Amino acid sequence: MEGDIKWVKTHCGRMDHGGCGILVGVKDNKIVKVKGDPDGFLNKGYICAKGLVSPDRLTHPDRLKYPLKRVGNRGEGKWARISWSEALEYTAENLNTIKDKYGAKGVGFGVGMPKGLEHFVLIRLANIFGSPNVIASQDVCHAPREITGIHTCGFYPVADLHHKSKLILLWASNITSTNEEGEINSMLLEQIEDGTELVIIDPRKIDLAKKAKKVIQLRPGTDHALALGFLNVIIEEALYDKEFVEKWTYGFDELASHVRQFTPEKVSEITWVPSDVIYETARLYATSKPAVIQWGNPLEHNIHAFDAIRALICLMAICGNLDIPGGNINAKEPNIMGLGKFVRSDLIPDKRKEMISAYYGVIPRLMTIAPSFFIRAILEGYPYPIKGFYAMCANPMMSYAESHKTYEAFMNLEFIAIADLFMTPTAAMADIVLPVASQYEIDDIGHYGLGHGFILARPKIVDPPEECWPDIKIMNELGKLISPEEYWHKDFNDFLEDVVKPSGISYSQFVGKGYLKGPEHFKLYEEKGFKTPTGKVELRLSTAEKFNLSPMPSLNGGLEEEGDDLEYPLILTSSKSRYYLHSSYRWIKRLRDRRPDPKVEIHPDTAARLEIKDGDEVIIETRYGSMTQTACITDIVERRVINASHGWWFPEKGIDSLFDWQRANFNMVTSANKLGKEFGTPNLKGLRCKIVKN
Repeated sequence: MEGDIKWVKTHCGRMDHGGCGILVGVKDNKIVKVKGDPDGFLNKGYICAKGLVSPDRLTHPDRLKYPLKRVGNRGEGKWARISWSEALEYTAENLNTIKDKYGAKGVGFGVGMPKGLEHFVLIRLANIFGSPNVIASQDVCHAPREITGIHTCGFYPVADLHHKSKLILLWASNITSTNEEGEINSMLLEQIEDGTELVIIDPRKIDLAKKAKKVIQLRPGTDHALALGFLNVIIEEALYDKEFVEKWTYGFDELASHVRQFTPEKVSEITWVPSDVIYETARLYATSKPAVIQWGNPLEHNIHAFDAIRALICLMAICGNLDIPGGNINAKEPNIMGLGKFVRSDLIPDKRKEMISAYYGVIPRLMTIAPSFFIRAILEGYPYPIKGFYAMCANPMMSYAESHKTYEAFMNLEFIAIADLFMTPTAAMADIVLPVASQYEIDDIGHYGLGHGFILARPKIVDPPEECWPDIKIMNELGKLISPEEYWHKDFNDFLEDVVKPSGISYSQFVGKGYLKGPEHFKLYEEKGFKTPTGKVELRLSTAEKFNLSPMPSLNGGLEEEGDDLEYPLILTSSKSRYYLHSSYRWIKRLRDRRPDPKVEIHPDTAARLEIKDGDEVIIETRYGSMTQTACITDIVERRVINASHGWWFPEKGIDSLFDWQRANFNMVTSANKLGKEFGTPNLKGLRCKIVKN
């Protein structure tokens, strides 16, 4: 009965970045119901489909329940159950052996998107072990926006949806489907209901299109060109904030001269956006105050990420929308332990020079390794050999570009250990598989290190299965075996205390508060200037020559794949599903029932021409490979564009086939050959392709 249920406040996590305040109903150490918390700081009662079924992760019959050691050939799917002490000792023995032979840098430490505090404990583990190589998804997620912001204006310009804006420019952010790092769609919807105007820039007609003043369907991969076209109009028509530009920007005259070439007429040819729409939208953004650009991580999915983000920050700046309420702000962190101190960056002072990425001249401040560089190091030995891999919260076989190379690389590693909740295509390639405790079964902190100015309490609610350990505990105990024990806690939960201690509270007191938020302090630049070498927003990068970067946002050669239009007449993009997190949770029945197959969206006219019907199995092919998905006929996409699903594998197919990991895998059709210089980003959007009925 409802009256017997104990309700516990927490925050959702691990189904995406999370952030929604939720109420979890518990009875007899089991979760019986989850609902949105009306007092939730970010969501005010909203909860998505993933959040509602999130407890299903804990009780699924296929969940990993004890450590496993490979006994057959790699990828063959033959395992022996072992104890935790055996698993940790075997992992430590192999990592230490590689370190003795190749140095600590011969081991890579892998993570996916940050899901909780474990992300930063892993960085600490790598640093203390002595490896400069943390392999992460940052090249295609978050880092391009954050680091480009730091170079351009001294901070990461976060969309402020907590204060009213006159206009919201929703750029590559399908916020009702996948909430963007704590930017929960309920805040945006509330503003729209209150009269805020909405402009959507996306290759697809997303659900919010019906509420928008304008919907701009641009060609995938041309965001940088469209932003340059907006800059052209705003500067040529003198619609910019003259006082802000004069006082607080560096290089405006050079930017004005530079963008003169990017007329709406020229940009229209590249982006497929009519020139009159470019004029109108640029004027609307420039004359709406405050206006905010809520940008999504698809902006970071091609080699033009740096130029696109630079151009958008220039737009924010010249229109006076930086660090004002309802604009793109410099979110101040609460009084918590700094990341550098937490991850013990002091113990690896030469990391910037020794990490794999240093040999590729990536942008300063990018401290994780792009997966494509990691794979090259394994297969080619450049800049030095990589022989071992420890990873958690990640599924590289599905998420790294050019998946067949990832498979080849893993087959060439001497040792792989994977910590996960379920057996995945990646875990199936490992020598050791470690079963983890998940959200609701651990004490955790959400949003640490994301730069949004707050952290969220995620207290333990139920007990995990006996042999399922929190990732933080696994690494704390492994750390004692592969590095000096003095750097690790007797009780792994003390890491939680470390984070909140500067605020003068304990973790339990933090749980009582629910969240910690930094102070609101807008226009801090009026007191201290911008935290850049010039003290201003650098429309022209003053460090461009020093770091071998482009001083101005540009097209930089335009589009990668022109000239293939006869053999590959369509443009391929991809999008995230509201029912999954990247490659996760295809095993949860209540989610799989809602999205049972990997769908590729095709315009009705295109489908008719190719004699493809809704539900047909189709083969999508690029120059790099092919995949098979299920046709979904819809006018949500433009006639020249198809939108495929990403992250698909099939748990029901069994471990013998590595869960049919190649069949529908989007990264079978991507390439790691050409990468963006600044971040090592591959082209995941805007690929030329063809599609045929299977």
